[in-house]
Amino acid sequence: MRRYIRNLDWILILTVAILAGIGMVLIASATHGEALASGSSRFVQRQGLFLAVDILIVIGILSQDYHSLKRVAMPLYILTILLLLAVMFFGHTSLGAQRWIRLGPVMFQPSEFSKAFMIVCLAAFLDGRDEYLDRLRDYIPAVLFMLVPFFLVLRQPDLGTAMVFAAIAFSMFWVCGFKAKWIAAITGVFVALAPVLWQFLHEYQKNRIRVFLNPELDPYGAGYHVIQSKIAIGSGMLWGKGFMQGTQSQLNFLPENHTDFIFAVAGEEFGFAGAIIILLLYMVLIWRGLTIALNAEDRFGMLLASGITGMYLFHVFVNVGMTLGIMPVTGVPLPFLSYGVSSLTTNMLLAGILLNINLRHTRLQF
Repeated sequence: MRRYIRNLDWILILTVAILAGIGMVLIASATHGEALASGSSRFVQRQGLFLAVDILIVIGILSQDYHSLKRVAMPLYILTILLLLAVMFFGHTSLGAQRWIRLGPVMFQPSEFSKAFMIVCLAAFLDGRDEYLDRLRDYIPAVLFMLVPFFLVLRQPDLGTAMVFAAIAFSMFWVCGFKAKWIAAITGVFVALAPVLWQFLHEYQKNRIRVFLNPELDPYGAGYHVIQSKIAIGSGMLWGKGFMQGTQSQLNFLPENHTDFIFAVAGEEFGFAGAIIILLLYMVLIWRGLTIALNAEDRFGMLLASGITGMYLFHVFVNVGMTLGIMPVTGVPLPFLSYGVSSLTTNMLLAGILLNINLRHTRLQF
């Protein structure tokens, strides 16, 4: 048992624990007004409850060998498709999107769990084809494998999560030897098809792109989120206004302040210094993920760790970017910080898999 505990990646564990703790603090601040009005801190309590449950799940994950995930990859793929189809036909609609399934008092978002499922499924799919990935056309089966859940999520509509699938696939393709010239060629094709793809976007998605280029185009509509986010972050200056002292967040000028725009709450209340600390923690998270991928004992473990790290990196880059106005607004949450039990559980599960891969590699050295 002592050897088991000693071989855990304590840097990764501590990083995730600090990020989750900061998330609880920021959620408490962002929902302070609602808690005073209702007399209940339901967001903090719910996030804390599921965090405790997720910790137990991670402990359970560590007791199993991650190689067993390969045996359940196909059932997971089928489950993912069924859950996404269930959202299409029986899903709960909120904020103009049909992304949730309600089971009694519990409502969860299958597209969040599908990220973790598809990392496992694609890793198993590619692991059995390593000798067939020398040419661009060799990746076509893997692309088709990902397109089914991709389009089901896009149908909800949830462009942000669909793009996460693309980031996951790219991360795994890259470690399989995907060539830079192929990336350049594919990018050129997408640029050429941009006018055609534009016609398939929903109007609210088009507006988000328009206000990304010019937020003042619709300052009280599609551009409102970005404008208020930049005001909040800028007003925090170096050291911030203090815990629960942010005007944009506390007076509800900043929409979705406990979910998508929670980084703006951190910037306003803890300033540039607090924001940098959070970004440094994410850098450590990415560093540990890359290290585990490089040191994995086999190709399956390397693919799993690469997909997980790629997903974390994409989430952080897009979420922080949109709060700063340098990326279009999407519904991509900030890992471990944003409120959302589906997102939190998914991120904790993936962190558990990273710990599992590292643990098995370390144990081989004895």
